Amino acid sequence: MRVVSGIQPTGNLHLGNYLGAIRNWVRMQDEMEDANRAQAAAGGSAQGNQCLFFLADLHAISMPHVPAELRAATLEMVAALVACGIDPDRSVLFNQAQVPAHSELQWLLSGTARMGWLSRMTQFKDKSGKNREGASIALFTYPVLQAADVLLYQATHVPVGEDQKQHLELARDIAQKFNNDFASDEDPVFTLPEPYIPPEAARIMSLRDGTAKMSKSDPSDMSRINLSDDADTMMKKVKKAKTDPEPLPSEAAGLEGRPEAKNLVAIYAAFTGQDIEGVLGEFGGAGFGTFKPALGELLVETLAPMAARFNELKADRESLDAILARGAARAREIAGPTLSRAYQALGLIRG
Repeated sequence: MRVVSGIQPTGNLHLGNYLGAIRNWVRMQDEMEDANRAQAAAGGSAQGNQCLFFLADLHAISMPHVPAELRAATLEMVAALVACGIDPDRSVLFNQAQVPAHSELQWLLSGTARMGWLSRMTQFKDKSGKNREGASIALFTYPVLQAADVLLYQATHVPVGEDQKQHLELARDIAQKFNNDFASDEDPVFTLPEPYIPPEAARIMSLRDGTAKMSKSDPSDMSRINLSDDADTMMKKVKKAKTDPEPLPSEAAGLEGRPEAKNLVAIYAAFTGQDIEGVLGEFGGAGFGTFKPALGELLVETLAPMAARFNELKADRESLDAILARGAARAREIAGPTLSRAYQALGLIRG
C-alpha cells in the first residue's frame, strides 16, 4: 500500500482538527509500519508500505489569502503534525510548493480532464457561491491538481470522507482515460487509487454552542481547545463549557435535544475509544460538576504533551524548514519516474 493524503494549512489548530484529521494520519502511519514489520517477518520487504502526507499550500491559493498568513500556517501545520505523532522518518511529510511535479502533472492531466467532469464538482459550486464568474480558475480546476497529487505517487489508497469521494472518483476517471488514450492495459502510466475509509472521526462542536462546529473563526477563544493551550487553560475551558442543569442520562437517547452535553460526551468517547453508551454507563446520573473535571483531566493527559511539543517546534523555524526540505526531496525522488512517463506518453520532448 502507498497512502497519499493532503491537508490545507490553517492556523490556530484546535481539538476538532486533531480528532477530525491529524489523529487518523497518525493511525495510518502506524498501520503502515505494522504491515512492514509483518512483511519483514514473513521474509518480504520491510519498506513496501508507505504514507505520504503533504501540506496543500498550492490548493490554498485557489481562494483569497494573505501570503504571510499562508506561510505561517504552513509551518504551524508541520509543527502540529509532528507534535501529534507524524514521524518524518517514517512518513514522507512535505508541502506541495517544494515539489513542482504537482503543478507539472496537473497541466499534463488538464488535456485529459473534461469540462463536464469539473462542472459537476459540488465543492466548486459550494465555494464559488452565486458569483461563479468571479471565482478563480484555480478553484474550478483544483480537482485536477488533487488528481495529480495522488497519481504522481502511484497511490494505491487515498483517505476520503464524504466530501472528497467525488474528487477521488474524478482522479480515477482521469487516470483511466489517460491510460486508455496514451498507454496500454499491460503497462499503464497511472495506478487507479482506491478509497481508504479511516475510522469515523468525531464531529467536535463549539464549547459555547453545541450546534456549531468548533472553529478557529469563532471570536471566542473559550469556544475551542487549541493545540497550543497549556494544561491550566484546557481545564479552565472545559469547566466553563456551556452545559445544562440536568445530570447525564444513562442512555444515548437521553442526549437528544441536549447538544452541549452530547458534545462533551462525544469528546470523552473519542479520547477513550469508547462509544457514547460506554461513557454514559460510567457517568450516567452524574452531574457536570463530576464529569467536566474528568474530561478536563483526560484532555490534559493526552494533549498537554502535544501542546508543549507543538509550541516548542513552532518557535524553531529552522527545524520546520529542514523537515519540509527533507520530505520534499524524498517526494521529488518518488514522483520523478511517474512524471517522466507521463511526458513520454504524451510525446513531449523533455530534457
